Amino acid sequence: MEEELKCPVCGSFFREPIILPCSHNICLACARNILVQTPDAESPQSSRASGSGLSDYDYLDLDKMSLYSEADSGYGSYGGFVSAPTTPCQKSPNGVRVFPPAVPQPPAQHHLLGHPGSLPAIPRNSCITCPQCHRSLNLDERGLRGFAKNRVLEGVVDRYQQSKAAALKCQLCEKSPKEATVMCEQCDVFYCDPCRLRCHPPRGPLAKHRLVPPAHGRVNRRTSPRKISTCTEHELENLSMYCVQCKMPVCYQCLEEGKHGTHEVKALGAMWKLHKGQLSQALNILSDRATEAKEFLVQLRNMVQHIQENGVEFEACLVAQCDALIDALNRRKAQLLTRVNKEHEHKLKVVRDQISHCTVKLRQTTGLMEYCVEVIKENDPSGFLQISDALIRRVHMTEDQWGKGTLTPRMTSDFDLTLDSGPLLQTIHQLDFVQMKVPAAPMLQLEECCTINNSATLSWKQPPLSTIAVDGYILELDDGNGGQYREVYVGTETICTVDGLHYNSTYMSRVKGFNASGVGQYSKILAMQTSEIAWFTFDPASAHPDIILSNDNLTVTCNSYDDRVVMGNSGFSRGVHYWEITVDRYDNHPDPAFGVARGDVLKDVMLGKDDRAWAMYVDNNRSWFMHNNSHTNRTDGGVSKGTTVGVLLDFNRGILIFLINDEQQGPVAFEGIEGLYYPAISLNRNVQPFLPVLSGPATVGLCP
Repeated sequence: MEEELKCPVCGSFFREPIILPCSHNICLACARNILVQTPDAESPQSSRASGSGLSDYDYLDLDKMSLYSEADSGYGSYGGFVSAPTTPCQKSPNGVRVFPPAVPQPPAQHHLLGHPGSLPAIPRNSCITCPQCHRSLNLDERGLRGFAKNRVLEGVVDRYQQSKAAALKCQLCEKSPKEATVMCEQCDVFYCDPCRLRCHPPRGPLAKHRLVPPAHGRVNRRTSPRKISTCTEHELENLSMYCVQCKMPVCYQCLEEGKHGTHEVKALGAMWKLHKGQLSQALNILSDRATEAKEFLVQLRNMVQHIQENGVEFEACLVAQCDALIDALNRRKAQLLTRVNKEHEHKLKVVRDQISHCTVKLRQTTGLMEYCVEVIKENDPSGFLQISDALIRRVHMTEDQWGKGTLTPRMTSDFDLTLDSGPLLQTIHQLDFVQMKVPAAPMLQLEECCTINNSATLSWKQPPLSTIAVDGYILELDDGNGGQYREVYVGTETICTVDGLHYNSTYMSRVKGFNASGVGQYSKILAMQTSEIAWFTFDPASAHPDIILSNDNLTVTCNSYDDRVVMGNSGFSRGVHYWEITVDRYDNHPDPAFGVARGDVLKDVMLGKDDRAWAMYVDNNRSWFMHNNSHTNRTDGGVSKGTTVGVLLDFNRGILIFLINDEQQGPVAFEGIEGLYYPAISLNRNVQPFLPVLSGPATVGLCP
């Protein structure tokens, strides 16, 4: 984090840093050096007094118009206002333009910042330009005293310099002192190991003394009590509140007399803790980004090695093929080697450039992180709050720089060219690279993959850096029960919906590409869970033309006196299913039939007349079971308006049971049930059933 602790003007560690309104820091002495005196007639004060109505930052933007560009360095230097001659400037050690100090004033006007009588007074109408963002600001009558001292930064610099200082020596060695290994907090003495054993044995009263590492002892020696912060406006008042609108600590006198009287204020300690929490939270996110960046750099460095290995291997293969045709291929061999080397160097250049760029960005990020951690350790609320907003913004901005795409390789390490040595000798001059590789493994687009009821939609794409042509794709699913995979789609599309799956099942899916060279590798396996609860309505697409559906396909009737069949839009083949149908209208004692059917059931006869339906038909007094036109198990009890008919389809036991008003109607209707079945009914114009709404259009309970 050393870059964070150095002044942008002098290039050295900060000494008495002050905070500019733009949140950047600068040494107090450097601030005096870059002051520029502006003519009275062109001062921003007089401009605002004339009615321009510009805010401070509006005026700072206007000040940028008087910056002239430096052709030799790209930096700008402040040249005063239009009517003022430009001030010559020089470069600081880190490349920032530095203005020479103003002409000294008579000794009577000299004073130090906050201490009269030591340093020259700030000239009237002076302004200062931030060396980092180049914003200019005019100083008021307080001069540089109007800028708050950054005590937090000063403390971090002090700790950092202490950590880099020379090792502490033992205080009891008589001749050449050895490096100290511990310090006794009670004795306040640094010991090396031999002196500690001889002069400070761990027994008797000395056993209770606390020994700490020398660095901790030095810090404890130099640690001073926290200074009470005073207001820059009222130097005798302590800072005790925080102005939310101005984002700065204030004193009680500022609230009573100053411009903060009508502003929202909060307790200083509470805002200190709040901003520390915000900075810590932002820092955690940035830390994750830095970890990803480190892993990404490892990946890039490995890519360099792979590119080099693949390049060497490719060259060897190329030379071997060319040597087989040495008499005819000598001239062409040189051309092909040049092409391979060019591709090799191009890949290396792209990856190395990305490594260099990412390394610089990671170093800056790590420096900012370490600096922020040290800032958080500070126990000065007002000093912390003076810089916390800027640090939080910087952390967020740095985190955004590691956004999408930054940690993605710009180049693949594979050489996607293979030499074809099969052409005849007379075509030697047309010899060129051709693609002979199978497609790379596709990438599943998880955000577009989903399941609805018993249908699954999968989407995939080729890897971003892959240049290998793909002729088509093969999608495979297992049986939902851990069985073998089977092909469910072959084609050029990159999205596919598979219908008719089992409910409450987990299907494993994978996809691979193919081209003229063969079949590529599989993608990663995706597990897709179908719905536990099946939602279905009557299906208008498969219904007889005389069927009339309404109420979002929940209510059905017919415009014919003959029986017509309508099925549900979902089929079942596994598990236990139960659904209910309510008779909404019942006239002239018709015989509606309820049950299940295959997808190719006849639609113009009563349900159960053919061998593709299993049903119970019922009038107002009794019911019968029917399959393949065979009537069985006549049972008393019929239906009327408001009657509820239930259908229980149990694949676990292979049976079909019917209920009327929650009472089982007759024995088990059918056994040996297996395969794919759809809910179905047949009816004529004298009856109107509907599917009752149970937290959805219609519901089928599915048990594992």
